[in-house]
Amino acid sequence: MRRRSLGTATAALALGTLARPAVAQAWPSRPIRVILPVPPGGGTDILGRIVAPHLQERLGQPVLIENRAGGGMTIGTNMVAKAEPDGHTMLMIDTAIAVNPWLYRNLPYDTQRDLRPVALAATAPVILVAAPTFPPSTVAELLAYARANPGRVNFASGGNGTSTHLSGELLRHVGRIDIVHVPFQGTGPGVTALLGGQTQIMFAGISSTRQHVESGRLKGIAVTGDARSPSMPDIPTFAEAGLPEMDAETMWGFWLPAAAPAAAAERFARELSEVLKVPAVKERVESLGFVPRGSTPEEYRARFERELAKWGPIIRQAGIQAG
Repeated sequence: MRRRSLGTATAALALGTLARPAVAQAWPSRPIRVILPVPPGGGTDILGRIVAPHLQERLGQPVLIENRAGGGMTIGTNMVAKAEPDGHTMLMIDTAIAVNPWLYRNLPYDTQRDLRPVALAATAPVILVAAPTFPPSTVAELLAYARANPGRVNFASGGNGTSTHLSGELLRHVGRIDIVHVPFQGTGPGVTALLGGQTQIMFAGISSTRQHVESGRLKGIAVTGDARSPSMPDIPTFAEAGLPEMDAETMWGFWLPAAAPAAAAERFARELSEVLKVPAVKERVESLGFVPRGSTPEEYRARFERELAKWGPIIRQAGIQAG
């Protein structure tokens, strides 16, 4: 009788082990899909593909990059929000994660309810550049000129609701100036218009404009961020120029479905921080104008909440809607 009970208990234990959900197994137990809600070739895509091989080595499972662009990054984001919450489907996205809740009336997901912040990967300053024929060359001169010529200074952007647009709206707000938004279909066409003298100023990524500033085809006015960019050390920060409220860095980070295991988020965050310290990775990331960061899930959540709170009033004041 005792032998039978022991056998029954052993069988039940084995059955219980087999019946445990995947989330109880050691993570990761299979390949990790990282969804990028953008087309190939941009900053998010490049950054994701730099860190993926190193993450794969440290995690012991393939880390597969998958581009799912469309809907202002909402299509790929929704895929992850609705994915099986076992920690094997992740999202990598830029500041749009904190902007889209304000831009879109009917998102198919609730960012704070359906997604879990995992880790901040990198940030990047944006630079304010001007056409060489535009009279101002400093932030102070620009503010004075715009106040003396309300509605006559125009700024290009890569499209309605993009980071280049919102940076211009933030300048309008904190600088208390009346400037006119001119959207283009992407940063490239916006820079081309600026080079051609069709517009006067523009916020853009350093990688998109550095060659033009160095050649003298554009003027570098100031960069956002808490320090000068190592790739453009001669350009002052907005804080140095007397406008510290121009806090418009772009951030990139990783997310999981909200119900994914906390242990998966914590492990991934630790491994990502170590990857970003690898000299070859750090050098490559910095050469592209990114600032490698790394964070805990809690630190990234706090950063996300600050960004969410910052952009809401700017977007409402400007009356921007994307859908």
